[in-house]
Amino acid sequence: MVFRKPPDGGWGWVIVVVSFFTQFLCYGSPLAVGVLYLEWLDAFGEGKGKTAWVGSLANGIGLLASPVCSICVSSFGARPVAIFSGFMVAGGLMMSSFAPNIYFLYISYGIVVGLGCGLLYTATVTITCHYFDKRRGLALGLISTGSSVGLFIYAALQRELIDLYGLDGCLLIVGALSLNILACGSLMRPLESSDSPPPEKTCVEKVPDQYFVYHEKEKTVEENISILEKGYLDEKCMNNMPDFKQDSILNKNVLSSINVNEKDTYKKKVVEQTNFCKQLAKRKWQLYLNYWEETVVLFKNKVFSALFVAILLFDIGGFPPSLLMEDVARSANINEDEYRMPLISIIGIMTAVGKLTLGILADFKWVNTLYLYVTTLLMTGVALFAIPFAKSYLTLAMLSGILGFLTGNWSIFPYVTTKTVGIEKLTHAYGILMFFAGLGNSLGPPIVGWFYDWTQEYNTAFYFSGFCVLLGGFFLLLAALPCWNACTSQSSKLPPNTYSYKVASNA
Repeated sequence: MVFRKPPDGGWGWVIVVVSFFTQFLCYGSPLAVGVLYLEWLDAFGEGKGKTAWVGSLANGIGLLASPVCSICVSSFGARPVAIFSGFMVAGGLMMSSFAPNIYFLYISYGIVVGLGCGLLYTATVTITCHYFDKRRGLALGLISTGSSVGLFIYAALQRELIDLYGLDGCLLIVGALSLNILACGSLMRPLESSDSPPPEKTCVEKVPDQYFVYHEKEKTVEENISILEKGYLDEKCMNNMPDFKQDSILNKNVLSSINVNEKDTYKKKVVEQTNFCKQLAKRKWQLYLNYWEETVVLFKNKVFSALFVAILLFDIGGFPPSLLMEDVARSANINEDEYRMPLISIIGIMTAVGKLTLGILADFKWVNTLYLYVTTLLMTGVALFAIPFAKSYLTLAMLSGILGFLTGNWSIFPYVTTKTVGIEKLTHAYGILMFFAGLGNSLGPPIVGWFYDWTQEYNTAFYFSGFCVLLGGFFLLLAALPCWNACTSQSSKLPPNTYSYKVASNA
């Protein structure tokens, strides 16, 4: 598919609006799963590490499947993927209301809802990047605030629905609300040029025409002979009934020649179709080889390699607070009367502010988005180290706000990826990075929960989380140091068929 130059406006603003509401509807419940987490602990009586798998899967499985999600969006387009994923999210939430045990929730809420969210996230980010270039940071910041506003609203909404209709009724209502994703997805019109040359043929269409001679259902030699014999006899019976004996002798001679010709034709068909299968398998295998060759080229970029380590460690350490902060407050014996607002809601609203603020900063030419991202990682690690020292609602609320704002760096992560590998490699590279982000999301909350099950306190767990985030930040900072640019400039001449990536860009 050939795309026009990004218009940086026009229908692109409609894409921003519908992408905002798509992320709001699909990520509202999974990000605010901390409210449901407390209910599941009481309902099923399982350990905190085991129960935390539900929320971590819902937020991690879609990212783990990002390479597959990227392939789906590239193959079918953002609009069909968004509509299909809307059914997945709504169906998974409704199925979860009938969960008899925690293992059922792993499938319905963790895998089905999580995979639907992953498909929707990839679709919204990809189509937004196609519509925006100069204002891409602002556009990504706006759509990514949808999930944060969803976290803010759904945290209070789900708590209210649980009080009114119980846990099962809450999930049914939230699932019904998610059906509005279908309307949003239908407006994701692809940016396709009307006067562009016809799209490149697929691997099947590239197969030479001589391999498409035979499309009909194959018949055996005996079937072909019987059909010819029947047609010949019918014709002779209608024209010359008295000459039956003479025609019978002639018919035998014709059939003998037909038998020889049909055998040759049958052999020709077998050879033709065998060649077709070989050609098709060769084309498919070449596509797979090209994909892995491009992946190897991506990992030769040191900044890209550092990004995947940083995003993995960041999600292992930085994601658990949004899931477990409510339980942290309950474990600290904070009186519920002190609660002016759920801590998860504070994280959600400050994440929205952070995404929008960081997205706007990324559009300034004097701001290096890579260093801005590294700064958010280092500050997140420091804030995680401070959680064990928070013993009141006020301090926990302040730390929740800080962590929420810094988690807004998700809005500039696609921007950093684009500047690192280029827009033409965004879908491929972003899918790989989101796989490692999903791995971190899936492992982080259970690890923190297991630490609590072993030690009966959260201090050790959050020391571990802070260390992971700081390590990832320092690793990325080391890879992005300007001294590496001097080293790469000495080898400016690249061999043919290789790709050149910018290590960092002040844009």
